[in-house]
Amino acid sequence: MKPHLLLVEDEPGIARGLVFNLEEEGFKVTHVETGEEALDLVWDEHFDLVILDVMLPGISGLEVCQKIRRHDSRLPVIMLTARSEEQDRIDGLATGADDYLTKPFSLDEFMLRVKGMLRRSEWYRPGSGLGRSYRFGSNEVNLKEQKAMTARGELPLTELEVRMLRTFFRHEGETLSRAELLAAVWGMAPDTETRTLDNFIVRMRKYFEADPSKPAHFLTLRGRGYRFSRRGSQ
Repeated sequence: MKPHLLLVEDEPGIARGLVFNLEEEGFKVTHVETGEEALDLVWDEHFDLVILDVMLPGISGLEVCQKIRRHDSRLPVIMLTARSEEQDRIDGLATGADDYLTKPFSLDEFMLRVKGMLRRSEWYRPGSGLGRSYRFGSNEVNLKEQKAMTARGELPLTELEVRMLRTFFRHEGETLSRAELLAAVWGMAPDTETRTLDNFIVRMRKYFEADPSKPAHFLTLRGRGYRFSRRGSQ
């Protein structure tokens, strides 16, 4: 499913440009012009990210952000503003915003911020988007109970193994870099030098691949990272 974004922006020119470019990138976008409209939607619909202008008619973006945080502590919020003073940025972050962009901003930077925030927020939402069990090949993984049924029998899973599997399952078919996996599973800095990740990939193949020497699900893309394939095709 396409990530669903809520854009709260009362300047028509800016709104049209952002909606067009976000939809071109494959996002579903709902646009409203006031904080009141935004709050009505947030209570009733699921959104993956809110892009929120500070200066709005009626209640301000800061107040909207505060109310959103009372409703959902994890819904990502990017605030947009024409103000550039440090205190304004501090105020925005203090209300619960996750990121802050000052107008005018680069469209490329805006897109990178949106995509990066969606990726990180998805990783850290336990169980988000995944059912109790996940099947691939001859395997069935129960993330909640931390166990797996495989061709070799039932296996208990550690917390880190569950975290890695959850990350791969949510991003099926996507290439995940070493840096992204280290950050998502272990919380390590992107430049960390470690063989831990490689050892975990070997372990995943030993658990779940019919032939670990010829993996069909946990694939290595040399120089790029790793990719999970549910169907077992490269």
